[in-house]
Amino acid sequence: MARFREVLKNRNFFLLWLGQIISQMGDRLGQMALIGFVYLRSPGSTLQIAKILSFTIIPVFLIGPLAGVYVDRWDRRKTMYICDFLRSLLVLAIPLFLFYAKNLTLIYLLIFIAFSIGRFFVPAKLSIIPDLVDNKDLLVANTLINTSGMIAAVLGFGISGVLVEKLGAKSGFYLNSLTFLVSAAFIFLISKKFTAAPSFEEVGKEIVEVIRKSVFQEIKEGILYFIHTKDIRFTAAIIFALWSALGSVYVVIIVFVQKTLHSATKDLGLLVMFLGIGLFLGSLVYGKFGQRISHYKIIFVSLVLSGIMLTIFALGIHYFPVFLLAALLALCLGLIVSPIMIAANTIIHNVSDNEMLGKIFSSLEIVMHLGFILFMFISSILAEKFSPLLILVSVGSLLSLLGLVSLFLNRKVAWLD
Repeated sequence: MARFREVLKNRNFFLLWLGQIISQMGDRLGQMALIGFVYLRSPGSTLQIAKILSFTIIPVFLIGPLAGVYVDRWDRRKTMYICDFLRSLLVLAIPLFLFYAKNLTLIYLLIFIAFSIGRFFVPAKLSIIPDLVDNKDLLVANTLINTSGMIAAVLGFGISGVLVEKLGAKSGFYLNSLTFLVSAAFIFLISKKFTAAPSFEEVGKEIVEVIRKSVFQEIKEGILYFIHTKDIRFTAAIIFALWSALGSVYVVIIVFVQKTLHSATKDLGLLVMFLGIGLFLGSLVYGKFGQRISHYKIIFVSLVLSGIMLTIFALGIHYFPVFLLAALLALCLGLIVSPIMIAANTIIHNVSDNEMLGKIFSSLEIVMHLGFILFMFISSILAEKFSPLLILVSVGSLLSLLGLVSLFLNRKVAWLD
């Protein structure tokens, strides 16, 4: 815990970390509001949930490549607080003007624009971390940034599930807008690092280089760097598999929980809260002991155990639909899953050049969300013909198999050690 306190004493990093706790709490409220909104109009429909969620993912493919280039050109701090301010206004418009509209086109458009702006925020957030902390603190910093999402899940989903069911979906959108605004204020207070003024010769070379390079040249440069760096390439493949599994179960498990525990958002939100507790505790444990184990090996072991636990979770709720059992299994699942993204982000930070980080993380966002949206729609269609239980057990089995195969290959490939 001393290492965590030491990193949090860094004022700039603390502001980033605290702002993310608040904005991600609100983001979870917004997500639960969307689920509640769809439940009011089309209860039990996996395809309707998938449709509205697709507008949160499509910007990754349309905006993501450009975002990575511009994040590396722009002031990352300024990019972040402007993005949060704009998202606050857009989210606020949904409950104020569009909530009761019969035609959902404008709501889909606002969701699309808000998440398009988010495509600039995410790589800027991940890329700014090395600018705020020393290299020796990267693992701890990534762990703390990850815990902001975990804390958001612990508080945001639990609170929002109850709020949306008791007070209505509009409350989630209002709080989501407010938290974006608070996050923007915290990020605005981050002070820039002092750097020595560049010489006239260096400035001249930089101007010429910027003029020479087009945006599309930089996109090509980022893609080639991504493909030719084997550690990044391999990590991207693992992340693609993980997010494909997440997409496969995301919509299915929402309807599965709603039907099994007979609650629209309350039990769903509380279950994600327990999942968040597990993620948070797992992140703390991994942050403390993670330096002693290969990042790749911990990813593979977590994949195996995650698949097993997902299967146990689905079977347990199906045969024993008791909330306390479901909560305990959700907590265990969070403990097991948490190291995967922390380890993956740390690998990327360790092997990438700083000036390429924006493009790299934007590329990873495309990889993650391609797997997510593709398998989300596949599983949503399959859920119309097959039981959610069968889909969840199948995904868990495949996830464990992937982890086992990767562990075996890890022993055969020397560069993974």
